[in-house]
Amino acid sequence: MAILEICAGSVESAIAARDGGARRIELCAALEIGGVTPSAGVIAEARKVDGLVLNVIIRPRGGDFLYNEYEVACMEQDIRTCKQLGVDGVVIGALTAEGDIDTDTCKRLIEAAEGMSITFHRAFDMCRDSKKALEELIALGCDRVLTSGQAATAQAGIPLLKELVEQATGRIIIMPGCGVSSTNAATILQATGATEIHASARKNVGSGMLFRHSGVSMGNPDSDEFARKETDVNEVRAIVESIS
Repeated sequence: MAILEICAGSVESAIAARDGGARRIELCAALEIGGVTPSAGVIAEARKVDGLVLNVIIRPRGGDFLYNEYEVACMEQDIRTCKQLGVDGVVIGALTAEGDIDTDTCKRLIEAAEGMSITFHRAFDMCRDSKKALEELIALGCDRVLTSGQAATAQAGIPLLKELVEQATGRIIIMPGCGVSSTNAATILQATGATEIHASARKNVGSGMLFRHSGVSMGNPDSDEFARKETDVNEVRAIVESIS
């Protein structure tokens, strides 16, 4: 059976992922900008959710994956914190200005992880040469790469995903992700030969606030301050059933 990883943005979502049958989560904050490192408190509480492999994204900000020395130092410290909190693996990624894997930065992050599982995130989809990048990640010792096949969605990226699985020849796990749902997960796995798949499986959750001060925003003026997205246990269960 293929492994389903759920991108979870809260402890509540971690519980829903587990209850739906997911084997692993990628814990993130700020999923609306692609995910950044969650707080130590959220990581510690998520670690208390039994029955889940816990991976944590290491990303100091949104935007590109070209990092300065201060940002790299922050990521190293975040990885050490994750290790202290008993996290199973970290999800990293860094690129050079030319669009190649920043192998020097990745080596530093991997050394900070000291034997934890290493996933290279969708920075891979911004690389200029996917085949070269994959070989570099294998040489670095990464365990898997999360990728949409450098397309807008994993379904659209099936041709490259299939090529990457064939190129990997078991040396690294290719994990399709982006736009994965219960309606296409099985198709993506079958068409690519992948054995793991990544989904967010989120739904809108309304606020419990009774008093609502309209006209005031904490961020984007067009955002809804009284709604958030959380993992949908039913969608997780449906994905698991579809790929079983």
